[in-house]
Amino acid sequence: MKADSPPSPLIQHTLAIRVRYPEVDAMGYLHHSRFLQYFEMGRIELLRDRGHSYGDLERDGIFFVVVKAECRYKSPAKYDQELTLITRIARQTAVRIDHTYELKRGNTVLAEGATTIACVGKDGQLREIPEYLSKRS
Repeated sequence: MKADSPPSPLIQHTLAIRVRYPEVDAMGYLHHSRFLQYFEMGRIELLRDRGHSYGDLERDGIFFVVVKAECRYKSPAKYDQELTLITRIARQTAVRIDHTYELKRGNTVLAEGATTIACVGKDGQLREIPEYLSKRS
């Protein structure tokens, strides 16, 4: 695999999320901070869908740290609504993965986001993403 090869467009995961009561503000709207937590849930489930557990990676000394995060809010969500989060790998290099996110309620886009995560060891130093995590599936 080349260090900057683009991922297959099939590397994505869809997650259903129901807005829970403790996630909303006093007006009943999903709090803005929860969007980034939802994005993290999407990354973890995409990894799990590809046959890997983040807990196992941590036990093996492989960690991913967020080095950049962005969210563009488009429409609010309210308590008890069912949402769909689509998480995609937009780009992967030897040491980082760029994800994009689309949070929807039905056909309405609520937010779009992106993160960059870097692979580090237990010492916090940058390291290459293990080959078995780089395989396209």
